[in-house]
Order: sequence, then structure tokens, then C-alpha cells
Amino acid sequence: MCGIAGIVAHSAVNLDLYESLSVMQHRGQDAAGITTCENGRFYMKKGNGLVRDVFYKKHMERLPGKMGIAHARYPTAGTSSSAESQPLYVNSPYGIALAHNGNLTNADELKEDLFQSDLRHLNTDSDSEALLNIFAHELQLNAKPEFNVDDIFTAVSAIHRRCRGGYAVVAMVVGKGILAIRDPNGIRPLVYGTRKTEQGTDYMVASESVALQSQGFELVRDLIPGEAVFITENGEFFSKQCAENFKLSPCIFEYVYFARPDSIIDGVLVYKARLRMGQTLVQKILREMPEHDIDVVIPIPDTSRSTALEVAYHLNVKYREGFIKNRYIGRTFIMPGQQERKKSVRQKLNPIELEFSGKNVLLVDDSIVRGTTSKQIVQMAREAGAKKVYMASAAPPVRYPNVYGIDMASHEEFVAHDRSVEEITKIIGADWLVYQDLDDLIAAVQRGNEHIKSFDCSCFDGVYVTEDIDDEYFERLYDKRNDAAKEGNNKKVAGQL
Repeated sequence: MCGIAGIVAHSAVNLDLYESLSVMQHRGQDAAGITTCENGRFYMKKGNGLVRDVFYKKHMERLPGKMGIAHARYPTAGTSSSAESQPLYVNSPYGIALAHNGNLTNADELKEDLFQSDLRHLNTDSDSEALLNIFAHELQLNAKPEFNVDDIFTAVSAIHRRCRGGYAVVAMVVGKGILAIRDPNGIRPLVYGTRKTEQGTDYMVASESVALQSQGFELVRDLIPGEAVFITENGEFFSKQCAENFKLSPCIFEYVYFARPDSIIDGVLVYKARLRMGQTLVQKILREMPEHDIDVVIPIPDTSRSTALEVAYHLNVKYREGFIKNRYIGRTFIMPGQQERKKSVRQKLNPIELEFSGKNVLLVDDSIVRGTTSKQIVQMAREAGAKKVYMASAAPPVRYPNVYGIDMASHEEFVAHDRSVEEITKIIGADWLVYQDLDDLIAAVQRGNEHIKSFDCSCFDGVYVTEDIDDEYFERLYDKRNDAAKEGNNKKVAGQL
């Protein structure tokens, strides 16, 4: 899961792009990059680390131009090598830079086609590089010295025919403009907005609406699944539906965990969706434990706060902040390996013993994936003096890999895989555990926009909207994404430095 942005403006865009990445830092903490364009040349700075660690004043001064794109990387495969940080670049046709959020499910097939048929060399294992070269190849087929926007849309149509999976893309063509693409199922989010200035209208595209609002842009709308938007360097706006078959099925995990609560995705305010998750979750708690003895509800910061507030309110018990979060430790779920996750939990959270001592505590989390974090948090609550430790998950059990851009690689890595709720309860050390029902989760999000008829819920129900996932794919996915493979890849990269 990555954060992407693109801006065409009447003034320098470097600081706006930097700030938009900072606002979307929650979407990726592995690497960051910005590419701008001025006088027919690209200017690029990218590297491993948080946004604040990659860019300094001297770097910003070397990123001139009134249009540019940016990327905050979250790795799902490969390594943490800076070679895979984005934006990526090819020099023909015209010169193209590209940033991508998501995952191509037929990446291996595409890479083979690029080498055998398109005669293009790929220098990384990134599917983003494959996507960039497919776009460049398809654009090259019709490219002429006189640039034509229709050629861009023709190339995007070819991308939709050739590529499968979830993807949101921003690309910049030297001296021409910025392109934004959303996959035909609308799995990955992408929005655009405008900002009025004395010189004219500025345009911005981004993964989340908060990135627009933080820079003074007004949200216009989400891109339609399969739609492409092209904004010329002079501020002309073009859009076209480039997919033959399209259907809105956004990733429901965006609302559960990834997106900021103040974001609006496909017309749904994430904050309100999480409040509604709390309302449905508490109904299940009361069904399963009508004579509960819960003294206090405590969220696992930060994502579960909205849900926990509603749970406490409807249970008529106290809501307390029982954990203090170290703001300088990254989001545990998106740490690149299991050892990093284990190490970071106690560094990230510190309990306030007063809120636990002698009490029956209900901990509320957004989801339980591998169970490692939950087990440590339950233990921390007991060490702080809790009499009983209950846990509630705002999401259903995660039982299946996510193949569209979230680092959920293998069934075996999930604590809920082939286990009952009772067995999971024992593993994490809780006295009682309750999960949200999937129908209730869908209803909680869908109430924000009843025009959304379906969601990608594959990590919960194993139904993949692209209909191209089988056991062989899972085996290949596990070989690339499991923690042992990532550790080996990172050691290999370290040995090359």
C-alpha cells in the first residue's frame, strides 16, 4: 500500500508534493521520492526512509518546476533497496516518470512479455517498473513528434487489457502533462481536486483526499474505475473511460486500517465508517456476552479509536486511553518482517498502569492479522495489572492473502488460518475474543455510499474480484513475500552496497 500524488500548478510544486507525502506517510514508510519537470527536463530525488529523512532543503531547491509527481513506498515484495523506490523513469517515448500504488497479479507474465515481445529490459523485481514499460511500449506504438492526448488514452486502454490486479497510477510525460489511472475494479483509491489561484486553476491527484485538502485543493471526485485523467502542462483537463469492463469494488481494508480517518474514499468518510463499525461490533459483543463485566474500553492506537469510542458509549462503560504511542515508531502492521514487528511493538506502545490495574479491560483493535502484536499487547495489559483482558476486532478474521497491494502473503502467517476463535483466543492470551461479522463490516462502510454495490473483501472471504487467483499463484506469492524471503533479499542488497 503506497501513497501517490501529482500536481500541475501555476507555481513551484516541490513543497506541495513534499507536504502531501508527509500527510500520506501512513501509507508507506519504506521509501519516498519526488520527480518534477521544468524546461523539458526531469529533476528527481528519492531514497529509503521517511519523507522527513529523504528530503532536506538542498534537495527541495533542486526540484524546480510547476508540475511533478511523488510516491511514499510500502513494499509488499522484493527488498527495501532504493533501486525500487519511486518514481521510476524511462526516456522513450518523450520521457516518462511513474509512481504506482497497488499490485499486478500477472506481473510475472507481463515481465516475460516485456522481454520476449516488447524487447524491454527491467532492472528491478518491481511490478511498477513492468507497468511503466508497458505504458511506454504502448505509447511508443502510436507516438509522433506532435503530442496527442488521444494517444495517451489509447495506451491506457492497452494497460487495462494487459494488466490485472489493483493499481492506481500517476505518470508524468516530459513537457506535456500528468496522467492519472485507476484500475477497472477501483480497488486502489485515487482522487483529484482543484485550487483556484490568481493565475488560474491548479490540479492535483492523490491517493487520499486529505493530501489535497492539506495543500488547499478542493476535492472534486474520485476517479471512476478504469478512468484516465490527463492534465496538460498548461492546465487543460481531459478524462476518458479506458476500460471495456469496469466495476467499483474498493478495498474494504482501506476503511478498516490504511486510510486516515479524515479521508473521503469513494464518497465514504472513513471516520464515520469506523464509528459505524463500533456500532455493529458492540451489538455482537452484547449478543455473545450480554452479562458482561467490562470496566473500561481501551483502544489500540491509533486506527481503532473511533470504533472503541462507539463501543464504550453503547456499552455504557468508561473509555480510556490506556496506551501511549511513541510517534517516532512506524506502523507495526507495515513493518517489512516479523522480527521487526515483534521488536517494534513494545517500543511503540507503553501502558498507563492506572487504567489497567484491577480492572476488566476490553481492548479494541482495527484488525488482527498475524497475532504477534495482539499477543504482546494482551501481555502488556496483564503486566499493567488488568484482572481480565478481553479483545475485540473491528474487522473479521483475516484468513486469506491480499494480492492487491497489502503485505498479507501466506495463509500460514495468519493467526486465524484454520483456527477457531477459541484457539485464537488462547494463542494471543486473552480471556475472551470477538470479531466483527463481515456483513456488518460491509454495511458499516456501505451506509456512507449506497452506490457501492461490492467491495474487495478478499482477505476475509477469499473472493478475488479479478478472478485470476489460484493455488499456484499463492505459492509464487509466498516465495516472494514471506518474511524469510524478504530477509534474504535485504541481506543480498546489503552485501552489494
